[in-house]
Amino acid sequence: MAYKLGLDAQLFHGAAGQTATSEMKNCKDVTLNLETGEADITTRAAEGWRITAATLKDASLEFEMVWDTADAGFKAIKNAYFNNTAIALFASDGDGNGLDADFVVTSFSRSEPLEEALTVSVTCKPTLVTRPPTWKDGGGNGG
Repeated sequence: MAYKLGLDAQLFHGAAGQTATSEMKNCKDVTLNLETGEADITTRAAEGWRITAATLKDASLEFEMVWDTADAGFKAIKNAYFNNTAIALFASDGDGNGLDADFVVTSFSRSEPLEEALTVSVTCKPTLVTRPPTWKDGGGNGG
């Protein structure tokens, strides 16, 4: 059975409108949420069963970063949040499989535990700049 470890996955950032190619090493616990909306298309032909059709896809990317104001990835995320600008992100499994899209940063929350490093919890959601979100099917490492 083949498996992938989370530490082998990669998160890339770059300029909106382009595929992200700069790897962000200062991130942990990355979660790519993918969901699909649904429409009830039940009719009497379903003979008592509710019938559903898939509608719009929804995605969000959540991760934590160590608060490091000298780190290029941290700066890019922070600037995208405070300037309300889009940023290209590509969440790869390490083999080039993942969501490639322009995102807006919707949450940038700092945590200050007494015995741990300062961190920031980030949530990003796709936006449309010049390209729609795309799922890439790998074929090698990275972006």
